[in-house]
Amino acid sequence: MTLNSEAQTSVGIAHPLDPLSRDEISQAVSILKEGPAAAQTFRFVSVELREPSKEALRADSVSAREADSVLIDRATGRSYEAVVDLDSNVVTQWTELSHGVQPPIMLDEFEECEVNCKRDPRVVEVLAGRGMTDLDLVCIEPWSAGYFGGDDEGRRLMRCLVFTRLDEDDNPYAHPAENLVLIYDLNSGEVVQIEDNGFIDVPKATGNYLLQHVGPARTDIKPIEITQPEGPSFTVTGNHVQWANWSFRVGFTPREGLVLHQLKFRDKGQDRSVINRASLVEMVVPYGDPSPVQAKKNAFDAGEYNIGVMANSLKLGCDCLGEIQYFDGIVSDSYGNPMTIKNAVCMHEEDDSIMWKHFDFRNNSAEVRRSRKLVISFIATVANYEYGFYWHLYLDGTIEFLVKATGILSTAGQPVGEKNKYGQALNNDGLYAPIHQHIFNVRMDFELDGPQNAVYEVDTEIPADNPTLSAFYTVDRLLETEQQAIRKADSSKHRFWKIVNHNNRNLVDEPVAYRLMPTDAITLAADENSYVSQRAQFARNNLWVTAYDRSERFPAGEYPNQSTGGDGLPAWTAANRNITDEDLVVWYTFGMHHVVRLEDWPVMPRQHVGFMLQPHGFFDQNPTLDLPRNEARAQENLTHCCKRD
Repeated sequence: MTLNSEAQTSVGIAHPLDPLSRDEISQAVSILKEGPAAAQTFRFVSVELREPSKEALRADSVSAREADSVLIDRATGRSYEAVVDLDSNVVTQWTELSHGVQPPIMLDEFEECEVNCKRDPRVVEVLAGRGMTDLDLVCIEPWSAGYFGGDDEGRRLMRCLVFTRLDEDDNPYAHPAENLVLIYDLNSGEVVQIEDNGFIDVPKATGNYLLQHVGPARTDIKPIEITQPEGPSFTVTGNHVQWANWSFRVGFTPREGLVLHQLKFRDKGQDRSVINRASLVEMVVPYGDPSPVQAKKNAFDAGEYNIGVMANSLKLGCDCLGEIQYFDGIVSDSYGNPMTIKNAVCMHEEDDSIMWKHFDFRNNSAEVRRSRKLVISFIATVANYEYGFYWHLYLDGTIEFLVKATGILSTAGQPVGEKNKYGQALNNDGLYAPIHQHIFNVRMDFELDGPQNAVYEVDTEIPADNPTLSAFYTVDRLLETEQQAIRKADSSKHRFWKIVNHNNRNLVDEPVAYRLMPTDAITLAADENSYVSQRAQFARNNLWVTAYDRSERFPAGEYPNQSTGGDGLPAWTAANRNITDEDLVVWYTFGMHHVVRLEDWPVMPRQHVGFMLQPHGFFDQNPTLDLPRNEARAQENLTHCCKRD
C-alpha cells in the first residue's frame, strides 16, 4: 500500500511492515517462475509481505525483506506455500499442501466461472427450460462450495446460483432461478454437475433502485460541506500515521484488507503500546433456510474469497467525506501481475459531538470540550453485499470497530401465493429473501504496555446480603488458560472482559487495563453438529484468547475453503496453554442476525454492528482534560462556546 507507488519505487521501502510494492510483487513472482513455479499451469492465489517477527521488530534487527505466496498448479490440482527472500532473490521455503487443501478463490476465477458455465450446452439447455434464452442477461453467481459430507475427490469447486435480468440495467436479484445450482471445477474449467431440485417460476416483478427507475431525485436535501481550513490534524509519513496522541502504521493484505500495526497512545510524554496488530480475520454468512439451494449458502468471505482483493476504489464525496488521506492497496492477480486498488483505504477526521461537559449552576458557567474521531476504513463488494470496515480512534483512547453492511439481498424464489417461514416475501410474484447471519471475527494482538498481558472476565453481581435490595458490584475472574477463555457474552451479568498488564500499575495501584465491551455479541444459530458449525467453530463463542503463535493467524484455519472443520481456534486452544502474563491474542466474534425486512429491498439501507475497546484504568485520570475550548466563529467577533454571558 502506498500513497504514490512511483515514489515508493524510487525511494525504496521505509519500514519493515510496509506492504509489498508493485516492483516487489513482480520480483517475487519472477523468482518463483524461474524456480519451482516454472510451469505455465501455476496460478498465484496471493503474494504479500511476510511480516517480520515481533522479536525482530522489537530489537530493530529485521534482516531480510520477504514475500509469502500461495500458489495452485492447475494441472495437478496441488497447492503450495512459498517464501521468497527478496534481498537474496531466492526461494527459501517451498511447501506442498496436503491433498484436498483448497486455498481461497481468485478474483478472476469468478469471471472465468461465469463464462465457462454459459458455454456448456447442458447449462444452456436447462436455462432455456426456465425461459432464460438471452445469455447476455443471465448472471451466474459463484459461491464457495463449502462442505456437506460429500467427497469432492480433491477437486476445487464452486456452487453457482443463477439469476437473470430483464434488460441490461435490471436488478438480477429480483429474478432468481430457484432450485438450480451449477457445480463448477475451477481447475478444469468445467461444469461437473447440474443440480435441479424442481422447477419454480422465475419471478418477473422488477426490483430496481437506479434513478432512471425510481426518480426523480428529491430536492429537499441540502449539501453538507466538511472543511478544515487549517488542514487535518493527522500527519502521514509513508504508512505511518500520527494523530492527536495516537500513532500507528497502516497495512493491507489480500486476505484481511486493512490492518493496523503498532497502535500507541502518547501519555505524559511517553508512547505507550496498546495493540501490536489488529484486523478483521474472518467472517461467515450462514443461511437459515433449509431448502436445497439456500441451506448450502454459508460463505467465509475472508478465508474463501480474500476479501482484501475485493476492496473498492473509494471516491471523495460518495464513500468518504471531508479532508481525506487515501492509501492504495497493492495485490496480485492470479497470474502474478501486480494490481493496484486505487484509494483502497480512506482516512479522515469526524466531529463526534461532545467529549465532556459540566455546567456549574452555582456560578452559571459551563465547560465543554468537543470530541472527534479518526476514521480508517475500506469497503469490499462480495457479489451482492457491500461491507464497510471502519476503525475509529478517539481522543480519550477508545478504539471502536464497526462493520457497515449494505448492498443487495441474496434472494430466492417460491411459488406465487406461498410465504416461506424461513424468509421475508419481497413482492407478490414469488420473490423472498432468507433469514441469515453475518458473523465477524477480529484478531487483536495486544501489547498493553508491553507483551505480558492477562485477561479477566468482569461480571456484575448482586450480594446475598442485600438489605436495601439495590446493591450490586463487579467481580473480576482471571482467565488463566485458553480453555477457560472460551466465553460467551452475558448481558444479564453486564459482562465485559478486561485486558491488563500486571507489571504496570496506575494511580491507585491497580493493573493498567483496557476493557472489551461485547456489543452485537451474536453466535451461530445453527446446531453445533451442523457442517457450518464444525467449520466455523470460532462463531460459536464470542471470546477466545490464545497464547501468541506467529503461525496462528485465522480463526477457521489457514484454508477454510472446502474444509471439513475443526481447524483454527478449536485446534489451537485444545493445547490449553497458559495465558496469564503472556504474549497473547484476543479474538472477538460479533455480528448481525439478519431478519430481513421489506425495507431492505431492493437495496439495503446501511446497518452496522461492532464493538468498543475502552481504557479501564490505563490512565490515571481523564486523558482529554487538555483539549482546547472550541471556538464559535461569528461574523464580527470570536467567542468561545464556554464564555459566561
